[in-house]
Amino acid sequence: MLKILLPVDGSENSSKTVSDFIQLLDWYKEKPEIHLLNVQYPLDGNVSLFINQADIKQYHQEEALKSLQNPRDLLDQTGIAYQYHIIVGDPAEMIVRFATEKQYDQIIMGPRGKGGIKGLLLGSVTNKVMQLSNIPVLLVK
Repeated sequence: MLKILLPVDGSENSSKTVSDFIQLLDWYKEKPEIHLLNVQYPLDGNVSLFINQADIKQYHQEEALKSLQNPRDLLDQTGIAYQYHIIVGDPAEMIVRFATEKQYDQIIMGPRGKGGIKGLLLGSVTNKVMQLSNIPVLLVK
């Protein structure tokens, strides 16, 4: 079975990518195994000196679940089975590392996410994933 990784960041574009991908599922001979991934940025500076690791982990978990909520709702509404994962680090690097380690067959991304400059052709995370990944990346627009 084809394993597909769908990184999501909580942005409207990210949810649109999931919604558009749902429409493309007929492209596949058999239903793929779908995995949502949210990568949380590590906290800056010396935060860990003042806040314990359990609280930091809980914060990342809560923020990730907020980012995953809309994509999860979209998949739930259509009855599509999925799993979700939460990790912390540089988004592009972690997406590629996670996809490689877990042996995904394809990464599905939108052309941009939460980036500040909307006029860019590709978001910086998407662009970096495409450069770093040996796994095929499908851009859904």
